[in-house]
Amino acid sequence: MTTRLVIMADTHLPKRAKALPTELWQAMETADVVIHAGDWVELELVDELQARSARLLACYGNNDGPDIAARLPLVAEAVIEQLSFAVVHETGAKQGREAQMDRQFGGEFPRDVLVFGHSHIPWDTTTSAGMRLLNPGSPTDRRRQPHCTYMTATVEGATLDVELHSLPAAKT
Repeated sequence: MTTRLVIMADTHLPKRAKALPTELWQAMETADVVIHAGDWVELELVDELQARSARLLACYGNNDGPDIAARLPLVAEAVIEQLSFAVVHETGAKQGREAQMDRQFGGEFPRDVLVFGHSHIPWDTTTSAGMRLLNPGSPTDRRRQPHCTYMTATVEGATLDVELHSLPAAKT
């Protein structure tokens, strides 16, 4: 069996864009799991993704108010096929990130994949303990990046294949 994922973070609606890009909605239509690593900003998008996603795995971020924090955890966790996932918004500074995440999410029940946001900078590395760290960037706020971005992935058993997608800059 193959499980299809759409991975995003830092949507910041409606502050950075009025809506998610059409391409991203189209990708979600065929996804088995949609992952969002926080900074939604408005609860309406949480409701819409829950309604339109086959399965939503999501956390809240530092720009999310108490209404979103009441609905979503600080760290979301799930097993998808044979891989354990954790989703968190912030991981701290990029210097030493891999070692810090091994300490924080390794332990007795190590995660295979950690999805995070906050920086709006795409990231795909593997820690020394073998945990895959993924940041999809932002589909609506590229900041200093050349493009807005999101990721798609497939999980087959214990194999994860990830693709980064570039989007045009969002219209505000």
